[in-house]
Amino acid sequence: MSQLEFTQYFTQFNAILYSFAYSLTKNEDDAQDLVQDTAYKAFKYRAMYKPQTNLRAWLMTIMRNTFINNYRQKKRRQTINDKTGNSFLIDSGAYSVINQGENNLTFEEIIQVIDGLEEWARTPFLLHYQGFKYDEIAQKLEIPLGTVKSRIFFARKRLQKKVRGLYDFKSLEELLD
Repeated sequence: MSQLEFTQYFTQFNAILYSFAYSLTKNEDDAQDLVQDTAYKAFKYRAMYKPQTNLRAWLMTIMRNTFINNYRQKKRRQTINDKTGNSFLIDSGAYSVINQGENNLTFEEIIQVIDGLEEWARTPFLLHYQGFKYDEIAQKLEIPLGTVKSRIFFARKRLQKKVRGLYDFKSLEELLD
């Protein structure tokens, strides 16, 4: 089949392909893009089409597979396709929610919890908090690098447990009261 014949047959199915694309995408622009992608692939792989077979089914299979591949790619990328107009979101600062979680713990309470740690865990933790790297802490305290990492890990876990213990709520109703 020559390219001219293939083009003539393809244009016969253009409206059908668009309606199928619209049923898949539910959007006019995306449907037009899908028809265009299908046309590109159909002409690119025209040599793979076997004459005397159903061209419409071949084109729709290309379109369906293209749609599925695009969908999977978007899902993998976890992109959000927001179709709403963004102009009203520019000045929506009045609707923002303020999180008071940082204010619930005072600095003094945190210092008391850190001071409650054992010396072997507190010292590496404070050095790491001050910005020292693991290897610098290991050299300064003259202990192995793995020991420094594990002590900082255990210090974090104990701090988390102690802070949760300070604010141990029995239920959600207690939180709301």
